[in-house]
Amino acid sequence: MWREKRGAIFDMDGTLMDSMWMWKDIDIEYLDRFGFELPADLQHAIEGMSLPETAVYFQKRFGITDSVEKMESDWNRMAMEFYQTRVHLKKGARELLDAMKARGMKLGIATSNSMPLTTAALRANGLEEAFDTVRSAAEVAHGKPSPDIYLSVAQEWGMKAEDIIVFEDIPKGALAGKRAGMEVVAVEDPWAESRREELKTIADYYIRDFTELI
Repeated sequence: MWREKRGAIFDMDGTLMDSMWMWKDIDIEYLDRFGFELPADLQHAIEGMSLPETAVYFQKRFGITDSVEKMESDWNRMAMEFYQTRVHLKKGARELLDAMKARGMKLGIATSNSMPLTTAALRANGLEEAFDTVRSAAEVAHGKPSPDIYLSVAQEWGMKAEDIIVFEDIPKGALAGKRAGMEVVAVEDPWAESRREELKTIADYYIRDFTELI
């Protein structure tokens, strides 16, 4: 289905890269500093949020008095080593990106992550120059499931929504792509297993890995 499109936009964590496993460890360590255990519903509650939105959520839910800027800095520092040394692309991702580039497609990243961590992850995997546009949800008015981040990339490219295909791993991300008027491919990720059926109902297509599209 992607061969009919002019552009492709990828969510990063859990979609393009196998990285969702690390965020639970970071949340456990971070909340322990303030005397909290990890709530069972936390990952679901914050999925799709930008880092600033997540920081505000933590402030309200846990009464953390650190500034949003300090919380972001702490999370970035904790995550940087993971991205630089332990996070890798999902199976078939590099080959699909190469195939899309060969067809002259525009490639983009639309992530809820911060730009420093996104840049570090792409650089560590040799993809720093692979994407025409890399956008963080912190750069738009609202994070996923709002369509803002996807619409901003389409506007930059001067493309209609129907010219672009989106790749996502969680329901809120898939919903953001659909609300932008784009076709959405759901990419299987073990950390979103409990929401797999919900994801399938939102997305247009569902794949286990990128090799199915090459």
